[in-house]
Amino acid sequence: MNRILQMKKSTRSSLFTYGLVIGAYLIIQLLRTFREGGVGSVLEGQLVPICAYVTMALALNLVVGVSGELSLGHAGFMSIGAFAGCSVAAALQNSVEMEPLRLALAMVLGGVIAGIFGFLIGVPVLRLNGDYLAIVTLAFGEIIKSLVTNVYLGVDENGLHFSFLSDNTNLSETGVELIRGPVGVTNSARIATFTAGVVLVLVALFVIFNLVNSRTGRAIMAARDNRIAAESVGISVTKYKMIAFVTSAVLAGAAGTLYGCGQVTFTATKFDFNTSILILVFVVLGGLGNMWGSVIAAAALTILPEALRQFADYRMLVYAIVLILVMLATNNPTLWNFIARVREERQEKKEGAKQ
Repeated sequence: MNRILQMKKSTRSSLFTYGLVIGAYLIIQLLRTFREGGVGSVLEGQLVPICAYVTMALALNLVVGVSGELSLGHAGFMSIGAFAGCSVAAALQNSVEMEPLRLALAMVLGGVIAGIFGFLIGVPVLRLNGDYLAIVTLAFGEIIKSLVTNVYLGVDENGLHFSFLSDNTNLSETGVELIRGPVGVTNSARIATFTAGVVLVLVALFVIFNLVNSRTGRAIMAARDNRIAAESVGISVTKYKMIAFVTSAVLAGAAGTLYGCGQVTFTATKFDFNTSILILVFVVLGGLGNMWGSVIAAAALTILPEALRQFADYRMLVYAIVLILVMLATNNPTLWNFIARVREERQEKKEGAKQ
């Protein structure tokens, strides 16, 4: 116990977040063993999307909370990962029979492709600040949605067949359609699992915590707090913001692959502006720079609309009221000052008891 108290605040926060995710996973797996009164069909179908949205919230928090830049186009990276990753998973269906390995390869490739797009868009965008950056990233997300809507991709024994604005991909009879333009992607087998989703969340947490607590992370936060002061001591602001942006894009691409491989079918319209705003809501409600808050907010707000579906007439009203109340609570200085005073009083009592 004393060792835990002597740990750095960042280390305690990291361990708490890991424990939160692992504890939730164990509880849900235990509930899934019960046929009656267990998880339920509604929550069962939401487990993979919850993990995808949690990873997306963590990825966006790295940009908004840690780097201090407002991005409104992260749904675009999720879209790239979903379409690229699911295409890879479908193309490898005959050559890689192990579904976990095929899913892992798809997530890696989906993340890498999203990271490449993140780098390409980051080169011009990260030289902007504030509202300008938000507008450009928003435009990027909409452009990606429009492009993917008009892409036709197939694979056969002759290799990949790509077509733009036309469904004539010249596939052989044994060929497989991977992306079918406005129809999107249809998965013959959903290979994404809750366990794979939890592993992805833990990997995202590991990457983010190690980045934030490293020398690079301190440089990123220095550039966020005071750009001019950071540049005056030799910190390349654009370089370090690029590191955070590309890392976030890679995690968003992997999350998109997980989401796509867990759906029967999906289209590019799923990853529109509303999805980017939804993920931003997760980040803001969980707290900027607060990773365990993002985990809780993303999971709770993904489940809440489905849990309120029985109140169809008032579902969105209750959802909006909950968002407002949580926003007021998490951004209330009086409440946080009260909590801080309570913690200080407890600490003083413990120190007095020791003496």
